[in-house]
Amino acid sequence: MIRVLVADDQALVRTGLTTLLAAEPDLEVVGAAADGDEALAMAHELAPDVVCLDIRMPGRTGIEVTRELTAGTPVPVLILTTFDLDDYVFGALEAGAAGFLLKDSDPATIVAAVRQVAAGHGTVDHTLTRRILREFVDRRRLHPVSAGRGDTVLTPREREILALLAQGMSNEEIAGSLVVEVSTVKSHLARMLPKLGVRSRLQAVVWAYQNHVVTVSDDRS
Repeated sequence: MIRVLVADDQALVRTGLTTLLAAEPDLEVVGAAADGDEALAMAHELAPDVVCLDIRMPGRTGIEVTRELTAGTPVPVLILTTFDLDDYVFGALEAGAAGFLLKDSDPATIVAAVRQVAAGHGTVDHTLTRRILREFVDRRRLHPVSAGRGDTVLTPREREILALLAQGMSNEEIAGSLVVEVSTVKSHLARMLPKLGVRSRLQAVVWAYQNHVVTVSDDRS
């Protein structure tokens, strides 16, 4: 059972999201917070598997809550918002969010995203993916680890896994490609992320694009 905490300052949205997720047999909504401070307190008290956060809330913002929840022993955070402004998207990912979706995503997409984040997979709204990658590659520095430094600190197997991760593969797909156990892939990822100075799989993918492990297509459609 995946235990989910929902946080949104709009009662209608909070209730709707709670109802949507609670209807799934493998999801349990353990709490619903109305602002950022309450979300942070409930997350510490209830220890959910995933926290679904609005990005603009009274008290601490979704970005501030994300930054605190992903420090130390991280709690996976899925940002759900009506805003696709760049500062919100990039701020959430830099804070360590595991996923970012717009609230007008269809219900099946939201439910699937919660499961993906709980399983350790990153997810970003498909309309934002190319823009996010191009922005980080072109202008932003996510962290100080350079490509050369990454080659030094990563093992050959970790570099293989990073390249496959950047292609959008899940842990299971990476394990199948390398003919290893899924647990082995997870262990490599757990060691690799701190070496790169990143907090999430999404940030590792951004690092891979930024440092030309893979490249962004010139197709801007």
